[in-house]
Amino acid sequence: MKKFLLGTVALVALGATVPALAADLPARTYTKAPAYAAPIYNWTGFYVGGHIGGAFNGDSNFGGLSTGNNNDGRFLGGLQAGYDYQFAPSWVLGIEGQYSWLGSNNNGIVFPGGFTYTNNQRALASVTGRVGYTWGPGLLYVKGGYAYSDNNESVTLAGVPTAFAFSGGHRDGYTVGAGLEYMFTQNWSGKIEYQYYNFGNSSFVTPVALAPFGSFRTDDHVVKAGINYRFNWGGPVVAKY
Repeated sequence: MKKFLLGTVALVALGATVPALAADLPARTYTKAPAYAAPIYNWTGFYVGGHIGGAFNGDSNFGGLSTGNNNDGRFLGGLQAGYDYQFAPSWVLGIEGQYSWLGSNNNGIVFPGGFTYTNNQRALASVTGRVGYTWGPGLLYVKGGYAYSDNNESVTLAGVPTAFAFSGGHRDGYTVGAGLEYMFTQNWSGKIEYQYYNFGNSSFVTPVALAPFGSFRTDDHVVKAGINYRFNWGGPVVAKY
């Protein structure tokens, strides 16, 4: 019993001492955790830019008659401008105008009888809408709309220019495509893009001697890389947590 009482007194004395020692220690400094700053990527706004790449003609010409350099690749370079709107908040709608100059090809088709048809396609243009999905700096999109082909054409007979006419203009058509764009600063983005152009089928009305050879299709496959400067007038898109 005496040992039990002595042990109890010792525990009580120790319990009284610990708070006193704790009171002599300096107060612990509270450090607030830094607030999470989400990166801000804003796709809303106007942009202008340029692009370079290559264009490849299709190969559907008057039942397979021999053509010169028909589907060889040609250099392409041009300009684009557009407007994007980001919503929901990971979707982007936009509209874009684009003009691309093409390297000379002077495709020639030699018909039996001495006629030669030449088409130097000088440029491609388009006005398209696009829709894409964004995850911060990245934007994956599809596009489609109106397309125009700037053609310089001629028909000769034994080297002499000859009047001609087609059943279709093969200047106005449509285009579809897809691409990936990446915003590497607040105002600058780069993209890679594939675009297909189709200007329909055409056949000769005159000279009458060329009408039996059927029709040909004017289409192009284009691969390009570009860069855009974005004005971001729509304000930042702020993530909520």
